[in-house]
Amino acid sequence: MEDTKRFYRRLRFLLMVFLLTLFSFVGLLYQAQVVNYEDYLIKSTTRVARQEVVETSRGIVTDRNGKVLISNQQVYTITFDPGEVPASDEPDVSAKRNVSRAVLRLIRVCQEYGVTWEDNLPLSTAVPCDYTAAQAGDTQRSRFQKYLADRGWSESELTAESPYPHAVPSLRRELGLSSSLLPARELFKLMREDFDLDEDLSDEEARLVLGVLYELELRKLVNIDSYVFARDISVELISVLNDGGFAGVSIGRESSRVYNTDYAAHILGRVGKFSDTAERDALNAPYNAAREAGEDTSGYHYYQMDDVVGRDGVEQAFESYLCGLEGRRLVYTNEEGKITGEVYSQDPEPGKTVVLTIDIDFQTEVEEALKEAVLAMNAADGLETRGAAAAVVSVKDSDVLALATYPTYSQRTYQEDFAANMEDPGHPFVNRALDGTYAPGSTIKPATAVAGIGSGVITTSSTIRCLGRYMYYYIPNSPASYTPACWLYNQSGGSHGPLSVSQAIYHSCNYFFYEVGRLVGISALDEYYTAFGLGQPTGIEIPERTGTLAGPAYSASQGQPWYDGNTLQAAIGQSDNTFTPLQLANYIATLVRGGDRYAAHLLKSVRSYDDREVLYTYEPEVLSTVEMDEGTLEAVKKGMYDLATKNASVSRYFNNCVVTAGAKTGSAQTGAVNVTNGVFVCFAPYEDPEIAVAVVIEKGGSGAALASTAVEIVNAYFSDGDMGAVLLPEGALIP
Repeated sequence: MEDTKRFYRRLRFLLMVFLLTLFSFVGLLYQAQVVNYEDYLIKSTTRVARQEVVETSRGIVTDRNGKVLISNQQVYTITFDPGEVPASDEPDVSAKRNVSRAVLRLIRVCQEYGVTWEDNLPLSTAVPCDYTAAQAGDTQRSRFQKYLADRGWSESELTAESPYPHAVPSLRRELGLSSSLLPARELFKLMREDFDLDEDLSDEEARLVLGVLYELELRKLVNIDSYVFARDISVELISVLNDGGFAGVSIGRESSRVYNTDYAAHILGRVGKFSDTAERDALNAPYNAAREAGEDTSGYHYYQMDDVVGRDGVEQAFESYLCGLEGRRLVYTNEEGKITGEVYSQDPEPGKTVVLTIDIDFQTEVEEALKEAVLAMNAADGLETRGAAAAVVSVKDSDVLALATYPTYSQRTYQEDFAANMEDPGHPFVNRALDGTYAPGSTIKPATAVAGIGSGVITTSSTIRCLGRYMYYYIPNSPASYTPACWLYNQSGGSHGPLSVSQAIYHSCNYFFYEVGRLVGISALDEYYTAFGLGQPTGIEIPERTGTLAGPAYSASQGQPWYDGNTLQAAIGQSDNTFTPLQLANYIATLVRGGDRYAAHLLKSVRSYDDREVLYTYEPEVLSTVEMDEGTLEAVKKGMYDLATKNASVSRYFNNCVVTAGAKTGSAQTGAVNVTNGVFVCFAPYEDPEIAVAVVIEKGGSGAALASTAVEIVNAYFSDGDMGAVLLPEGALIP
């Protein structure tokens, strides 16, 4: 009986608790739905929706074998939003001052952890401040000008020639300035006052705070939503920021470019921000055209001024493949600024995978071969600086297999080494393989031979007798008499005697090619040289110089007359002829291919970001054709083969070549007394050519001095073994 009573007491107690809870719930519901209905309705219907750009990952770059050359890594970022800084509890503290205090607190903790932040205010950080606008880029000057105009302080246009602002008349009178120039110290005071910084803040800290506040104001003026304060921050700093309640601060993530090799720096290029609005507008042209036509723009990347884009190399050339497509999302917040929901209107799409034609292992060996050759030459003759370049292309389709320059640099350490590289007298930032233009010397003689046979002035079997000194333009007792000599005559007073075209190429007889050049004439010579691509764009996707093609047209452009004697020099690769190493390599590839000149190129294919689909495959493009028959080709190749196998200065190196080859040496005066650049071209294998090589070493002497380097490159391509030591040549001088 007692147990039954106890049971009912417990039941009544639980029932009372249940009823009390129910009544409390009903009361709260009534309070929300009836009493405070209007307040909650306003809050629910006044939520704020803002559209945000969702960053995407840039595409990766690989070599022809799939080895990753450029990739990405995720890094943490600090974003500062002044709108997220709550109002101060102190009634006399303005919103501006409250934001500046939040900025100062963030700066102090970043200084403690050694973090640098975005600050492009063109005032020096050293106090007293001075203008740094003279060193700023066009974009920074333009933004500075817009900021000053928005504040009503200056309306002057800031240029590289006139980078300093001039005060408007009213401000000049207010400040009592004796000239219209707005002094940096006065601007500093104006900004302190405008941003309502604390009076007791030191000038040093005030300058740092002003730099951040200036960045925030600029983003309002140029319609950029977010301000990424700092990038690539540590996990330790993230913990401090998360635990410290830093107002306006949020932690994000973004992709950072990673270079996975120290080689091919000139090919790969780098990324960075736009230098001016014209660059941005050029990239946005497809998007704007589609929008104006009323077409769907979701397939186009729209660039902001703060976007990171390719600045040079393949990063710039293949920007349209690598950039990817940014996403879009709507972020809903309530009146307190708390996020209440997110809706993706467009998912981000990573950039595509760009596959290059180069083999990075081969590229590495070519760069090392150049370096060893230059260092050996420098040690031998005491020179401190000497540049070099090499280009290797596929005979099959003009794939660029390697494009090397020495001295060079690493994209991995670009920022750290920038100052040292800028001061380096060897100019490592110059891409000598594409921007270096050199007289080809005797390497042009195979092209001259093809022109002679093609023009009908000689045949593959006809001979020309070398007499040592060329007397065609000799005028007795006349100072205008022009009698250029063969290199052998200059060296020993001798002559080569009668020579066929193959023999003339083997002996590199100047006399023979003087005669051929005179008979063909400069117009026909230039037609053939042009068809071979000499002095012409190669078609490569990254910037290059085209050099010059000697002739009346170029001489006239320089205000110089053209004489018949100039044709003789042009025919042996002198006069005004200057070509790049890549042009020379592609010219040899065109020759041994049989006359079809293909565009040299770095892009092999493009794949989807997940590597499931091939989106594009390069097809060889014929740029021009050199008409030649099989007999002409074989006669020219035979002369080059004999040079590689019979000439003592060259064959001593090609005896160690793993395949047969044909070659041609060249040397060219640089303008300095007794200083010549060495030029060397070759192809291999002789029977069925696969690659064409061009090597140039500045102040390298005779072309034969480069034979060892060329053999190192050929062996690196055709064998898996390590390259041997680079040796300095000995023996006879071959022009």
